[in-house]
Amino acid sequence: MDDGLTRRGAAGALSGALLLGGGLAHAQTPPAPAPDISPDDEATVEPTQVDSGRDAFSRITVPVTINGQGPFDFMVDTGANRSCISTQLAAKLGLPAGGKVVVNTITGGRTRQSVVVDRLQVGTRAQRRVRVPVLPFVGTTIEGLLAVDWLRGQRLVLDMANKQVSITASRRDVTAVGSVVVAARKRVGQLTIVDAAMGDKPISCMIDSGAQISIGNPILRSLLPPQASKKLEQVTMVSVTGETFVGDMLYVPFLRLGGVQLGNVPVVFADLPVFALWGLGDDPALVLGMDLLAEFTKVSLDFGRSAVTFDFV
Repeated sequence: MDDGLTRRGAAGALSGALLLGGGLAHAQTPPAPAPDISPDDEATVEPTQVDSGRDAFSRITVPVTINGQGPFDFMVDTGANRSCISTQLAAKLGLPAGGKVVVNTITGGRTRQSVVVDRLQVGTRAQRRVRVPVLPFVGTTIEGLLAVDWLRGQRLVLDMANKQVSITASRRDVTAVGSVVVAARKRVGQLTIVDAAMGDKPISCMIDSGAQISIGNPILRSLLPPQASKKLEQVTMVSVTGETFVGDMLYVPFLRLGGVQLGNVPVVFADLPVFALWGLGDDPALVLGMDLLAEFTKVSLDFGRSAVTFDFV
C-alpha cells in the first residue's frame, strides 16, 4: 500500500459531506425554523468573484463571513446540497440553535443539531436567516461547507488556474478550442450528474469538489478488465467528520468525459449508501473528485442551463 495515500486517507481524504442536506435533510421539530437559503435579490443579479485557496487535501476553499465576523474558510462542495458549519465555529460565534435535522453523508444518515445564521456572505452574495446543520469537523482547518443551495438557477465557476471562484447568472458557454460542454442532469435537488464512458460502456459521473479522490460503485468496478485488479490497493478513507470506510483503489484504464479522454485514472471502489441516495445504486457510477477536477484549468457548473463546461490546456 502506498504510504502517502495511507497518510492522506487517515487524515481525511473525503468531504464530511459528500453530504446530501437540502432535499435529503429534514427538520425535526425545529424551534422558529429559518427558511431555506435564499440569496438577497441584489446579490442574485450581480456576479461575484473571490480568491480561493486549497486545504491540505487540495479541496477548494473560499472566505465566508458570518454575521459580519470572519472571514472563515469554507470548502466549496458541489457534492452537497445543503451548506453547513463546524461545531467549533458555531460555538465560537454563539449561534442560536435551530433544531434537529437528519443529515445524510457518504456513510449514511444521522441526526444533527442545526443553528441559525442571521447573515452568511461570500463576496457580494449574502443569505439571511439561514438554518445550517452543525457537523463535528476533525483533522482539518475547514470551518464549514458551502453547498449548491447557494446556486439555484445560477452558474458556479471553479477557476483552478487563477485560484478564483465565481458565481454569475446562468449563461450559454461558447465552445472554444480547449473546452468542452457536457449536458448535465440533476438528482436530489441540484446535485450535478453528467454522462461519461469507461471504454465503450456508458457511466454516470457526479461532480463533487468536496471529495479529494474519485470513488466508484461496485457496478462500475464490475466493468473493469480483469488485469485492472493486479494493481489493487486497499485504503482507509476518513472524512472531515471522522467517518471511515475501506475501499479498493484500482486504476481505470480509460475514461471519456465529453470530448476529454483520461487514462490510468485512480479510483477508490466501495459499496456506499450515498450511491443509492443519488438514485445511482443500480447504474455504473463515479464520484468525480478533486483529483480529476484539478486536471482542468476551469470547471463551470451552470445550474440554470444544466450544463458543465470543462476547460483544459
